[in-house]
Amino acid sequence: MAVDDDDGRSHDRPNVLVVFTDQQRWDTVGAYDSPLDLTPNLDVAADAGTVYEQAVSSQPVCAPTRACLQTGQYATTHGVWRNGLVPEDTGTTLAEAFAGAGYDTGYVGKWHLGGTGTDPVPEDRRLGYADYWRAADALEHTSHPYEGLVYDGDGTRVEFDGYRVDALTDMAVDFLRHDRENPFFCVLSHLEPHHQNDMETYAAPAGYEWRHRDPWVPPDLRARPGQGDWYGELPDYYGICERIDETYGRLLDVLADEGELEDTIVVFVSDHGSHFRTRNAEYKRSVHDSSVRVPLVVRGPGFEGGNRVERPVSLVDLPPTLLDAAGVEVPASMEGDSTLPLVGDGGRGHSSAPDRDGGVFVQVSESEVGRAIRTDRWTYGVVAPGTDGRETPVSDRYVERYLYDRHADPSQLTNLAGRSEYRAVADRLRERLAERIREVEDADPTIDSAEHYH
Repeated sequence: MAVDDDDGRSHDRPNVLVVFTDQQRWDTVGAYDSPLDLTPNLDVAADAGTVYEQAVSSQPVCAPTRACLQTGQYATTHGVWRNGLVPEDTGTTLAEAFAGAGYDTGYVGKWHLGGTGTDPVPEDRRLGYADYWRAADALEHTSHPYEGLVYDGDGTRVEFDGYRVDALTDMAVDFLRHDRENPFFCVLSHLEPHHQNDMETYAAPAGYEWRHRDPWVPPDLRARPGQGDWYGELPDYYGICERIDETYGRLLDVLADEGELEDTIVVFVSDHGSHFRTRNAEYKRSVHDSSVRVPLVVRGPGFEGGNRVERPVSLVDLPPTLLDAAGVEVPASMEGDSTLPLVGDGGRGHSSAPDRDGGVFVQVSESEVGRAIRTDRWTYGVVAPGTDGRETPVSDRYVERYLYDRHADPSQLTNLAGRSEYRAVADRLRERLAERIREVEDADPTIDSAEHYH
């Protein structure tokens, strides 16, 4: 958005729109070589913008990752290390930083950080979204795929009919079409393609599941016949992703109609992936790529040119990246690093780079108290013995459980943890993981070597 100074000079202050999906695998997107053609609109944006080849969730479960996005902090810092918790004193949040720089802020959809369940989220738990609010804390319990409600800024019910993805998009469009003097920062937070909790199934728009009735099966799932629920759910899952892309295209059309498209940074990202209950009893909460790797595509000012960032980056890096791209000072409370130095050079440089050494730090809860380092080649994960990760976020002792060579085994089907021929690799990764734990958590736990873990 062009803004005139008193002396008549003009400068650019880009709008920022984040389309945030829930539980969407990276390999549903054509820009990541998906064979499905589910995302033609996003693929066009990727060709013109920036694709982060290896974007990694910092905590692969809903509420913790959402808090990471809002704060730029790791889960053990902001305090939402499992679902059902609310952020502690987080310093300056993403919305507060944008608002402080003169932006109008808006939020639509699933919040999951207010601790209010099906009741409205009070203003003091919205982390700085002050100008437009159409959200529900537990959207999966205030709505179903074809009906439901969110709340406005006054706590008044806003009911909707029609497919939920479409209804939330309508609300975001309402915000985008507001007359305003200021640039805007807006998050559209879909529940989809997450399953509907009280139905225990995925629900595509009517007729879309039939388009995928003989679905392509990703290699990591294909190797596990009879495990999980992927075969019955993939047709709906893919149909949902297809509809999300259609509504993403609609948002770009609205921005173009408003004359704002070229002045708007548009982010498409998900909180975590889905392994369809093949790695544990849930859909995520593991260190595997099917759980932690997510699509991250950004178009607009600062991201043009068809860039592909090859280095792994964390979702904790996204808040400082957006602020940096908008020319807004990054709060000292944020633990992530701007990825802008990686845009345009393929993400191969090492100076001023996210996670400093190319390794992304991952925390896991609710299935285990786990920690991992995920590099371009390796996934190395450790687990605290004797806990399921629901009572405590940390441990003073971990045991090696996972080691995958993604270059030789991209679907992570062969666990190398405990194998003597990989001991030197595991030792190097163990030291890198221990360094990140010390840096992020101010802790120095014991990490024991593994016997061969099956």
